[in-house]
Parts: sequence; C-alpha cells; structure tokens
Amino acid sequence: MDHSIFLAKFWGWYLIIFFLILSFNPKRIRQIFTDLKDEKFLILSAFTAINIGLLNTLFHNIWEPNWTLIITLIGWFSIGIGLSLFIFPKQTTSVLELINIKLVQLIYTLLFLVGLFLLNMAYNIVPA
Repeated sequence: MDHSIFLAKFWGWYLIIFFLILSFNPKRIRQIFTDLKDEKFLILSAFTAINIGLLNTLFHNIWEPNWTLIITLIGWFSIGIGLSLFIFPKQTTSVLELINIKLVQLIYTLLFLVGLFLLNMAYNIVPA
C-alpha cells in the first residue's frame, strides 16, 4: 500500500474519532488544558507528538502541491508542537490557554473536515 494512502486513512480516521470524542464529551477539552499544567503529562505529550511527527515525516515528506501535502504538514506540525511543548513548556501552555473553547471547537471542526477529505482521497468515495 502506498504510504500516502495509508497515512491518509490513518489521519482521516484519527481526526474523525478525535472529533467525535470531543463532540460527545466536551469536558475533555478543559481536561487537556488542565493536564498540560502537570509536568509529567506535558513531557509525555511532547515526546508523543515528536515521535508521531518524526515517523510521519520520515515515511512521508512529500512537498507536492496536491492532497499529499496535508499529510506532510500534519507531521511537521506535530514535530513543532512537540518541540515547543518540550523546549518552551510555560510559554506554549500560556499560548494554548489563550485559545478559548469556541476557537477549539472551530479548530477541531476544521480538522474533522480535513479527516473527511483525507478519507475521501484514500477510499475514493467521491471521485476527484
């Protein structure tokens, strides 16, 4: 299976599942922001984001102007978030606290649409 198709399926399903969890249990959003104040959770989250981002970019670092660029950007964004959480934990959590719940809802709704788009590209549900 092509790496792009595999990662489109992975990220598509991941983003949709993430959207559903946060939609049916919005308290999780506040819990995540609260947990980021705990250093152990912060370090674990940073390492997880860095590892996922590195694996994504090592297998898929394609900078072509088509749908595969989204997968590459997800990997690099994950590395950036992980590094910022690890290197600048207080500053990064301060910036994240400025994001209110409404903006988070908008962001994860947009990520849901990205997930649908990636699944469409992987399964060719609506031919392009």
